[in-house]
Amino acid sequence: QLQLVESGGGSVQAGGSLTLSCAVSGRAFSRYTTTFSSYAMGWCRQAPGREREFVATINWNGGSTRYAASVKGRFTISRDNAKNTVYLQMTSLKPEDTAVYYCAARRGATHASPDEYNYWGQGAQVTVSS
Repeated sequence: QLQLVESGGGSVQAGGSLTLSCAVSGRAFSRYTTTFSSYAMGWCRQAPGREREFVATINWNGGSTRYAASVKGRFTISRDNAKNTVYLQMTSLKPEDTAVYYCAARRGATHASPDEYNYWGQGAQVTVSS
């Protein structure tokens, strides 16, 4: 069982930047069983009236990342396995980026479908005004 806690959401004007953080903890972590590096991490978002959509994902050591076409070149996902934390740096924000952003985890390889993630945070609101 994992617990994921997002932070760093807020309101910003179009063209601005925000960085989201997701701290991961849980009883599954121990030196004898699984560690944070056993999990691929992802960020998804959900705008009002819309389905949850994939934003970005990163593999266990940060060596492989994937992005949704709508954010590629503007958002950067990264992770610090020593701190059990994953980040989403968002730049050149647009009003259409307004959504609740969720951190997610899954064992093994990265995946671009929200349905393939097993653990979720509570979400962080990001609001971009024009």
